[in-house]
Amino acid sequence: MQVMKWSVIALAVAAGTTQMAMASDQSESKGFVEDSSLSLLARSMYYNRDARNGGGFNQKAGGGFKSGYSEEWGASARAIFESGFTQGTVGVGVNAYAGTLFQLDTGSGRRGVNMLPGNDGKDLTIANAAVKARISNTVLTHGSQMPSLPVLAYDDGRLLPETFEGTMITSTEIEGLELNAGRFTAFNTLNQSGRDSGGLKSINVAGGSYSFTDNFSTALYYSDLEDTFEKKYGNLNYNISLTEDQALNFDFNIYKTDYDKKYTGTDKDQDNTIWSLAAKYSLGAHAFILAHQRSTGDRGYDYGVGDGGGTIFLANSYLSDFNQEDERSWQASYELDMATYGVPGLSFKTAYVWADNIKLADTSNDGKEHEFFNQVKYVVQEGAAKDLSLRVRSSVLRGTTGNSTGDTNEVRAYLEYPLSVL
Repeated sequence: MQVMKWSVIALAVAAGTTQMAMASDQSESKGFVEDSSLSLLARSMYYNRDARNGGGFNQKAGGGFKSGYSEEWGASARAIFESGFTQGTVGVGVNAYAGTLFQLDTGSGRRGVNMLPGNDGKDLTIANAAVKARISNTVLTHGSQMPSLPVLAYDDGRLLPETFEGTMITSTEIEGLELNAGRFTAFNTLNQSGRDSGGLKSINVAGGSYSFTDNFSTALYYSDLEDTFEKKYGNLNYNISLTEDQALNFDFNIYKTDYDKKYTGTDKDQDNTIWSLAAKYSLGAHAFILAHQRSTGDRGYDYGVGDGGGTIFLANSYLSDFNQEDERSWQASYELDMATYGVPGLSFKTAYVWADNIKLADTSNDGKEHEFFNQVKYVVQEGAAKDLSLRVRSSVLRGTTGNSTGDTNEVRAYLEYPLSVL
């Protein structure tokens, strides 16, 4: 943690010597009501996961496992209100979130992808809020939040998002520099309505990101999840403009995690280091990506155990995260934006990731896995249904690993309609 503290301080000092402070956001506040926003989102999701080896994704009502086939279909509606800040040296405001989830079609015998609550088929409703205060370009928020930091990131991959209860400070006093620090003591999962259904004790986070230029940025973050682990994260991102319609991007991410023996259940602490390097070549409507990811240490990389299901800012994260002990993975992928060909709003992505050297239970490093991923998305560009989107993604995962995902076929379909009211 000491290294992280000094790194962030040094980053802030360096930035302060080269950049002038930005104009104060608070001095430009129009008021609590005048700067308010209200957004709505209706989502329907179908989720089908078939664990071909009967890996136990599907839990029967009353306990016990059957085959690995799971299927759920539901709908949700959410509203997010963000007030402006009152005028003056210190501005105050509120944020509020409400969501409701409906089961459309599934039986208790087909549950298992954590989209719907329990096995009883009940719908749910959730509502929470946060208060906030701003001085200059620094905002303090206390209450329910959806943080999106590399070491604390909420998951929105089902019908409703995860939420965290706590306090966060975000400062952007220096142009290009963002600093974050926070403490959270409650965590609500994707398919529950309780304040702390995730059973979080506490998590402390700190760090920041800085853009040296429009093409080069870096980030450093730290988290301490009580009785679980301490995690450090670093990122370097560099973009090279080759021509008007060609660019090359390099993105490096790394996590260093030290696990508490209370969490691992062993007689000693364990650690993991996992990193990925991705190179992306963009040519007009096309993009080609090559990436390598590597995990080393006493165990694999763990996340989503109190730090959010989105806390994996790594290149090779699809159905499998390719994050097991000693795992090495390579990715080749392709992206296409059909706007260039007269179909604006339509995009496509395909990726193939293969991995080896996975440490298995017998202590050998013979585990392998590979995944074929495809996604197509269309967003309506105009008319009454403007911004309505349909996204379908599928994965075919095969391997000989210690991971419960094993041999799995998966399909997810999202139909979303966002609406800005204010």
